[in-house]
Amino acid sequence: MRIGKQDNAYTSITKSDAASITVRGMDLASEVIGQLDFTHYFWMLVTGQAPTETQEFFANAVLCAIAEHGLVPSVAVARMTIAAAPEAFQGAVAAGLLGCGSVVLGSAETAGKFLASQIATMERDGLSSAEAARAGVAALRVNRQAIPGMGHPEHSAGDPRANRLLALAREHGVEGPHIAMLYAVRDVLPDILGRSLPINVNGAIPAVMLDVGFPLAALKGISLLARTASLIGHLQEEAERPIGFMMAGAAADRIEFSER
Repeated sequence: MRIGKQDNAYTSITKSDAASITVRGMDLASEVIGQLDFTHYFWMLVTGQAPTETQEFFANAVLCAIAEHGLVPSVAVARMTIAAAPEAFQGAVAAGLLGCGSVVLGSAETAGKFLASQIATMERDGLSSAEAARAGVAALRVNRQAIPGMGHPEHSAGDPRANRLLALAREHGVEGPHIAMLYAVRDVLPDILGRSLPINVNGAIPAVMLDVGFPLAALKGISLLARTASLIGHLQEEAERPIGFMMAGAAADRIEFSER
């Protein structure tokens, strides 16, 4: 049975022979190892091209911004997994990554798609950024959906990570259509919601990364790569100073049984 497309049966990422390994056209041993830093290599793996100095700078900044934010659900599940199965380090990392969805961490992808969609609407219909933003937000509200990239339960006065990333974008002169649309969305919220919401880090990340040329389809990978580093740190701490069963016990104490 043939399922899906059957043409283009090739990869352009890696090939190897008995004497060498080539990655994106570079010899791994002589041109990559000891020559490139990991962020440069990551960009090249994803896009097939070496990043510019500016692209590498912002990839580094974004990876640092999103890697760690305390005992969020993805971290909690990873620590409880390794507590219950200390031999399954990779399983604990996987458990944490599987919890990165549209509400926590993966929302950067959702925000990126929303911004890109409103830019496309603006260009197609000849609208201003404010008009396109207003139309997009109004459509979300009709369906009772959250505004991607806006608001934060803890940083209600402003997400410091988002503020820093956007300030860096301004300083480096890389503010483009996605950051402009992000600001336009923020600015129409008081009229539509009756209150303002701050831009959160999952709004700033796609706006900045898309404006410096990172592909939309790979946006979630930025968050997953960054959080993997954080999960490894939490699992190492769990091995030295375990709290996984404490968190599980706290959940059991907090949640009451009901026959309803």
